[in-house]
Amino acid sequence: MEGYLSVGQSCQACGQELFHHRADDGPAYLTILIVGHVMAPLLLYVYTHWRPEPLTMLFTFGVGCLALSLYLLPRLKGAIVAFQWARKLHGFG
Repeated sequence: MEGYLSVGQSCQACGQELFHHRADDGPAYLTILIVGHVMAPLLLYVYTHWRPEPLTMLFTFGVGCLALSLYLLPRLKGAIVAFQWARKLHGFG
């Protein structure tokens, strides 16, 4: 769970300090945006073509949304910190 809550103190490869990052809510917003844009059309397609039971759709798409969110969140957090590093923002200068 540590990767979901905070960024490491420094880079393991180069030693760059990362403790002063400012990712804030950006990764969560991007995760919601991506998961919503991936799952909503898929939900519509599955519903219109196969008409599964509501509980089947709830559990299937609930697990899918949760898995995709857990996969994307730390990667998007890293991407935002990497963008800040590349642009020398928030103390990376």
